[in-house]
Amino acid sequence: MIPVCPLSDLVPDEPIRFEPDGDVPICVVLADDGEVYAVDDTCSHQNASLSEGWVEGCEIECPLHGSAFDLRTGKVDILPATMPIRTHAVEIVDGVVHVSLSDERPNLPPGVSF
Repeated sequence: MIPVCPLSDLVPDEPIRFEPDGDVPICVVLADDGEVYAVDDTCSHQNASLSEGWVEGCEIECPLHGSAFDLRTGKVDILPATMPIRTHAVEIVDGVVHVSLSDERPNLPPGVSF
């Protein structure tokens, strides 16, 4: 588990970007349902940071072309993206948000690598 930030730093529906060493950047969100979610920050359609997008309910929308992803599952809710994004386990320990990175391979857009 990687410590990301104090839970008190998160504002509902305002995603933050976290860059773990040696992995794809992560987007961490405190959603309307009170849960904290972590997903890959890079849209699977084109190279855009999801943390610069919008959150509504349990969905995050890419700022570039409007693709939307379910924060709980990573599945695509709105095209043009067709590939899901990875989700990561989140745990709150002593008021600090911790993320456990997925072992799955990220679905990055063509030409993007980390």
